[in-house]
Formats: sequence, structure tokens, C-alpha cells
Amino acid sequence: MTVEELLRKYTAGVFDFSGIDLSEANLSGVKLVGVNLTQANLSVVNLSGANLSKANLSNAILNVARLSGANLAQAIFNQASLNVANLIRADLNHAQLREASLIRAELIRANLSGADLFAANLTNADLREATLRQANLRKANLSGAILRGCSLTGANLEMANLHGTDLVHTDLSGANLRDAELRKANLSRANLSGADLSGANLRWADLSGANLRWADLSGAKLSGAKLISTDLSNANLTNASLVHADLTQAKLIKAEWIGADLTAAVLTGAKLYATSRFGLKTEGITCEWLDLSPTGDRSIIQKFNAEDARDFFNETSPIIRIIVDAPLEHEANFTLAGAYYHIWRQYRRLQQPPAMEIGRRRTVFTFRVDRDEDLFPIAYIAILPFRDASNTQQNIEDVLDMIKGEDISHLGVKIPHRVRKLRAAIEEARIQAQSIKEVQKTLELAAKLKFFKTPTQTILTNSSAQTLIMYDNPYFGKRFINQPESNGTFFDNITNESTQYLLPSVNMIREFVKSFHFIEE
Repeated sequence: MTVEELLRKYTAGVFDFSGIDLSEANLSGVKLVGVNLTQANLSVVNLSGANLSKANLSNAILNVARLSGANLAQAIFNQASLNVANLIRADLNHAQLREASLIRAELIRANLSGADLFAANLTNADLREATLRQANLRKANLSGAILRGCSLTGANLEMANLHGTDLVHTDLSGANLRDAELRKANLSRANLSGADLSGANLRWADLSGANLRWADLSGAKLSGAKLISTDLSNANLTNASLVHADLTQAKLIKAEWIGADLTAAVLTGAKLYATSRFGLKTEGITCEWLDLSPTGDRSIIQKFNAEDARDFFNETSPIIRIIVDAPLEHEANFTLAGAYYHIWRQYRRLQQPPAMEIGRRRTVFTFRVDRDEDLFPIAYIAILPFRDASNTQQNIEDVLDMIKGEDISHLGVKIPHRVRKLRAAIEEARIQAQSIKEVQKTLELAAKLKFFKTPTQTILTNSSAQTLIMYDNPYFGKRFINQPESNGTFFDNITNESTQYLLPSVNMIREFVKSFHFIEE
């Protein structure tokens, strides 16, 4: 069939031209809206500037075809072959290209917004500055493709193959890249803010200067990746592999990376304000200095030698344990949850509710904290719901007064400075404890329940795994020994005067504080 016959029939209302052979034909500028060209042979055809919107070209062959500037909006190209086709500036808005082959196709500045490219083969395709917003590229093969300067905001690239792909300056904000293959991809200066890269393979990828704020990289493989000056603020790097990764001057402010493997990584100049230093694998890391300032402006610099860096990144999280000499009852559990909720609203250092271990005789509350220096002030607040609160709080203040009054000048300038910081934190906690108004009714209710009158222990464990018993009620563990509990008389007869606890020795306290991993200013 000739081009003239095709156009005459189409004008007469014929739309079905499935299986037609128009290879090497000149159809530039033609209008064939909604035409059926399934399984047609359109190899080397010239369709430049043509209007084939809503056309069906499923299983058609368009290898080396010229489709530059063509209107292909909502057209169907499922399983079609468009290898080496020229689609420069083509409009493929919401087109269907499922399992289509576009090997080495030219799609420069093409509009593929909302297009369905599920499992499409775009190996070595040129998509520079193309628009693929909200496009479906799940399981697509983009290995070796050029997507430099593309817009892929909100696109679905789950399990896509982007091995060696050029994604420089590409906008992938909010994109889904779960389990994607990005090995050796170039993502320098790309925008990946809020993107989901969980489980993605980014080994040896270049992410220098990229924006990964709030991105999910949990379980991602970043071994050997280049992350120089990359912004990973608030990113999730939980259980990520960063072996031999280069994080020089990377911004990791408030990032979450518990369980990450940083073996032999480079961290010199990284910005680590409010980032956990615990639960990491850091053997063989290189870190000459860190920026610990809140805004990453280098106003707080901490320098290291090799041994200091290993000590700074510690595998033990500091914890506070409050052990109550009674099993937790339902009413007490409800009351305690309310108390800690109201406390948290005014004292945000208490970031999470405690983990609970309930036995037949005792209940253990475990509070995990981010920094050693938070142990004393958070313990000061965490004990508030219990009758032992005032004694425990007094002990905390006395402990710091003891080492403050000792001659510790021979230990260097750091220890007195640390004590001053701890005293300031305790003073803040004391003021906060007095000003927590909403919790008063809850605490009054707690005071009537025997669980909160029960003897307690408060034990601090720092990041060096050293423990300090902050308070141990003398009646702890004795309520089952010849002590009747009828009508709650045992609990009610315990007075503050009878529950004084002998403080730890000055040496014990000093060594406990000395082994803190402080953020020095």
C-alpha cells in the first residue's frame, strides 16, 4: 500500500492498517490520530512532526524511524521495536511502551511524563533533558543510557537496571528506586531528595554533590561509592553498606545509620551534628576531623588521630535502666504511658518511650540515648513518675558536685569542661521538671498506685560499657522477705528518710565521666 492510499482510506474513515508495510516511507507531518498500526513495518520511515496521538503501534517495527517532534501522546507502543529511532522532542505524554525496545534511541528533550515503560529496553539510549515525571520505568533496562539533566520526579524505577547510566544533574526527587541496579552510575549533583533507594545497588556509583536529603537508603549497597560533599541530611542509611565509600565532607546532619558498615570508609570533614555514633562498623576508617556544628558551618571542629576516631564511633549505645521491684500492672502501664507522653511534650531529649521487660517480680525500663552526656539529665527526668524520684535526682546532683569539688586538674582541661556541661544539662532538666504542668495530674494518679511506690534502681551505662548505679533503694529486693503486703502497708511505710543510698566513690564517678565520648566544642 502506498502512502497516498493509506491517507485516502484514513480520510474515508478506515483506521485499521495492522500489519501494513510502509518501510522507508515519507509520512512527515501526517495526521493519523487513533490509527491502528499494530505489527506494522515502519522501519526507516519518516514520521517527523506527524500526529499519531492515541495510535496503536503495538508490536510494530520502527527501527531507525524518524519521529522527531511527533505527537505520540497516549499512543500505544507495547512490545514495539524502536531501536536507533529518532524521537528528539517527541511528545510521548502518557504513552504506553511496555516491554518496548528502544536500544540506542534518541529521546533528547522528549516528553515522557506519565509514560508506561515497564520492562522497556533503553540500553544506551540518549534521554538528555527529557521529561519523565511520574513515568513507570519499573524493571526497565537503562544501562549505559544518558539521562543527564532529565526530570524523573516521582518516577517509578523499582528494580530498574541503571548500570553505568549517566544521571548527572538529573532530578529524581521523590522517585522510587527500590532494589534498582545503579552500579557505577554517575549521579553527581543529582537531586534525589526524598527518593526511595532502599536495597539499591550503588556500588562504585558517583554521588558527589548529590542531594539525598530525607532519602531512604536503608539496606542500600554503597561500597566504594563516591559521596564527596553529598547532602545526606535526615537520610535513612540503616544497615547500609558503605565499605570503602568516600564520605569526605558529606553532610550527615541528623542522618540515621544504625547498623551501617563503614569499614575502611573515608569520613574526613563529614558533618555529623545530631547523628548517632553507635551501632556502626568502623574498622579501618579514615577520619582526620569532623564538623559537629548544628548548621555544618565548621564552627565546631573535632580533630582526631587514628585511635581517637575509632573511639569516637562506638558500637555501644548509652542506656538508662530503671528497675522496679514489682511486675507492671495494667493500670500502672496506662498511667506510665500518659506520664511519659506529657513529659516528652516538654522535654524533647526524651525522644522515645522506654523498652519494657516485665518479669514475675520485676519490671525493667530501658531508655536508649544518643550521647553519653545525655545520661544524667535524661535519668533526672525519666525517674519523675516514681516515689524514688527526689532521691535519685538528688544523687545525680551530688555525684556531679563530688567530681566538681575534687582536684582533677591533673586530668587535663577536658574533664572540668565536661563537668560544667553536665551541670548545665542537669540544671536545664531540673527547671524542666518543675515546669511540667500537664504531667502533674498523671503523677498524682501514679502516686496512689503501689507500683510507683515500689523500690527502684537506676543504672547508667555509657558508650564504653561502663556502668554507674545512680540510685539503689535499700529496700530493693526485700519486699518478699518476711514483709506482709496486705493493704499496701509495706510500700506506704517506706519513707524518703529510710531510703538514702550510699553514693559511688569519687574514683568510680570520675572514671565513668572520663570515658564519655563527648562532642567537644
